[in-house]
Amino acid sequence: MIHSEVVTIMNVEDLSLKIKSKTAKIGIIGLGYTGLPLAIAFAKKFDVIGYDLNKEIVDQLLVGKSKLLDVNDNDLKQYLNKSFYPTANYKELEKCDFIIICVPTPLTAEKEPDLSYVRHACDDIARVLKRGQFVILESTTYPGTTEEVVIPILERKSGLRAGVDFGVVYSPERIDPGNKNYPVETIPRIVGGINGECTELAAELFGSIIERVVKVSNAKVAEAVKMVENIFRNVNIALVNELSLVFEKMGINAWEVIDAASTKPYGFMPFYPGPGVGGHCIPLDPFYMSYAAKRYGFIPRFIETSGEINEFMKLHVVNLVENGLKKVGKKIHGSKIAIMGLAYKKNINDTRESPSLKIIEELANLGADVRAYDPYVESIETKTVRYYSERNIENTLKGADCAVFVVDHDIFKEVNLDQIEGLMASSVIVDCKNIFNNKVDNIIYIGIGKGNKGNG
Repeated sequence: MIHSEVVTIMNVEDLSLKIKSKTAKIGIIGLGYTGLPLAIAFAKKFDVIGYDLNKEIVDQLLVGKSKLLDVNDNDLKQYLNKSFYPTANYKELEKCDFIIICVPTPLTAEKEPDLSYVRHACDDIARVLKRGQFVILESTTYPGTTEEVVIPILERKSGLRAGVDFGVVYSPERIDPGNKNYPVETIPRIVGGINGECTELAAELFGSIIERVVKVSNAKVAEAVKMVENIFRNVNIALVNELSLVFEKMGINAWEVIDAASTKPYGFMPFYPGPGVGGHCIPLDPFYMSYAAKRYGFIPRFIETSGEINEFMKLHVVNLVENGLKKVGKKIHGSKIAIMGLAYKKNINDTRESPSLKIIEELANLGADVRAYDPYVESIETKTVRYYSERNIENTLKGADCAVFVVDHDIFKEVNLDQIEGLMASSVIVDCKNIFNNKVDNIIYIGIGKGNKGNG
């Protein structure tokens, strides 16, 4: 569906004036890792209505409590009920000039796109949509979603026409949770509308809070940009993960190889092995792109293989645990195993698609007594049990037969190894992120073969 008509009924000039005068009202649907930081960024210059279906999230925000490290309580309280108004009532969106959808796009059990959150958001918008409003989809998704899913719901349920009565744009989020070097305002913003007028207006809106805006020819191109960004990381991580499996067999230190290769001043970008990938985008996007490609009769083998390799790394960690315990005369069944780190990456509290989740499930299914610790995460829920973080490192490691360091939190890099071994029943340690910098011979490292430890 291509909407190439000139915007005639929707008053672009009025909306542009509202942006310039900072009188435009911004609606954000979804107040999680993407929506809340964006809402606060807009609240510095505009009035923002933040809508979330989860009343518990809204109630916490209303009393000035944020669960996100990227938006602390002080940041929230600075704008709360002054320019930022959280609500669980979708009817408040009627007051907005621009409505930005920042909801999750997970996978189904069959590894296919789950757009139920996007559809629900569009249903809510359609109930209040009126001429002159502007809808922007930010949620990560496959090329074609804006035109094939979002617009039909909005048009059918509102009776209005996209690109004529209301504007539609796709502008992918680029939030990197926990990265203090790149707040929302500093990350270039991609915008692609269903026609040129929509693109220009969205560029003006985001340009009012973001340093650089990059306009592309249409929404489908903008959706594809997001896919490329994350699949690029996924396939390169898969490449080094597969190489690390080979290097382990060959007695070669993958970390040393990559660091040395990084000295080449052109044509190389370092990626490092690990226990698999996490976060909302990188583990999911290969499956979103694969789904879209198959609709066009193309099987993206390279992309699918990268997803399979990164998924296997979680099982590889379990294999390393089994091999380590075997050397001290123990099995996984009945062993006490400490999982160090529940977040999907260091120094954050985000557990979405965390490798620890699958690792814990596999170890528990094999009969292990699993305990976990993460200084940033209160708990993580598996398919059968919710695991709560222990109070500290010492409690977690006391009496453990094996410790698996899944995440390279800074606090873990300060751990005293002699103290660890003194607490544990058996000193079997699996280091998935080279936290201990290859300095201790009896530690089992991902990507480091036994035949060549190197010099650390």
